[in-house]
Amino acid sequence: VPRRPCGPVGLSQDTVLGRPGANVTLTCGAEGPLNGSVAWRTEKRAPAGGRLLPGGHTLLLQRLQVEDAGLYSCHAGGRTLRTLRLLVEEPPETPHVSCYRRSHDKDVLCEWRLRAKPSPGTRAMLWVKRRFTVENATEQRCRFFSKAQKFVCRVKVPPGVDDNKPLVVSTCVRNAAGGSAGEDKIITLSSILKPDPPLNVTVEALEKAPQRLRVTWTYPSSWDPRFYWLRFQVRYRPEPTPTFTEVDQVTRTWLDIRDAWRGTRHLVQVRAQEEFGHGAWSEWSHEAVGTPWTDPRDVTEMGPYSSQFPTEDGAYGYGATLPPEAALPSRRYKQTWRLGARRGAKPAGEGQHALVPLGPPSPSSPLSATPLLPPATPPAPGPLHVTNLDYFFSGK
Repeated sequence: VPRRPCGPVGLSQDTVLGRPGANVTLTCGAEGPLNGSVAWRTEKRAPAGGRLLPGGHTLLLQRLQVEDAGLYSCHAGGRTLRTLRLLVEEPPETPHVSCYRRSHDKDVLCEWRLRAKPSPGTRAMLWVKRRFTVENATEQRCRFFSKAQKFVCRVKVPPGVDDNKPLVVSTCVRNAAGGSAGEDKIITLSSILKPDPPLNVTVEALEKAPQRLRVTWTYPSSWDPRFYWLRFQVRYRPEPTPTFTEVDQVTRTWLDIRDAWRGTRHLVQVRAQEEFGHGAWSEWSHEAVGTPWTDPRDVTEMGPYSSQFPTEDGAYGYGATLPPEAALPSRRYKQTWRLGARRGAKPAGEGQHALVPLGPPSPSSPLSATPLLPPATPPAPGPLHVTNLDYFFSGK
């Protein structure tokens, strides 16, 4: 298939083109008087009435800059002989287009980013047609968004178009200095599906569940679930670690995390894809944060004990000391639990076993009345010492 022509924008008779860094000569015209009586004037960077330039039938401008573009006029005997428009432009950048569709019932959006802002006269066009057909292509003018530094083209999809039939997308960008055509891109409507990220992601603690968090979210407003549903992927991590745990194949708009770190803030994100896996995943949602429920008794200070103490593997499995907010001075545990980031994806619902706390002895405990080492002398009557709670099993 022959490529679509993509030449420069036509120039009017009184428009002169110059490239940045080059020299250009402006001519007043054959009907002008002698060199000594001609004066040049420009509107650029000038007060009212313009800025006077050297006289003569021709005007030489050296080492052009983009700021030199504008209107130049030559004058003689109190009248204007000619007005010229100077354009200072480079040929446009070659477009590298990508297309996506936010849902099955939305228009196709094609876009490409630029390294530099285009000149004011730059035009961008896009054509779409079915592959292997001789039908005329649909032409669409593209719009430049300066904040995002990109061109965006919106293509309406007629009803009844087969989502799996290939389409050819062609692009052309041109200005007065030249034209640049992008490579033709082959797409299908199903392959370019890319939902917007899920909205309203929240993370809530569950009462009396120190290792659980409930994550909820909503569909993006651009996706209508009456046509097709979305599937989701959730990733989360406790704040000290850089590695995310991912949960795949989530079809609901909520998830219970069952292996959260106790008393630790977690960062959670969600993304979405069409339910049958067509197209691409959305971008990740904004981060939501949450901390598991903590038993109020776990943070009650007890006696003269320090709130910082080493663990076998260090705090969070990194060989450090637990910070005060993570230490549990009023309750200790028989088993040291290795905490660490879970790598890789896993199905929803997988978690860890809860740790069993050890408390003060009770009459029902079989070992509560049997000391491990008999004392050398009978102990004096007095209150029970609780510095070795690990010697006792909880009767609760």
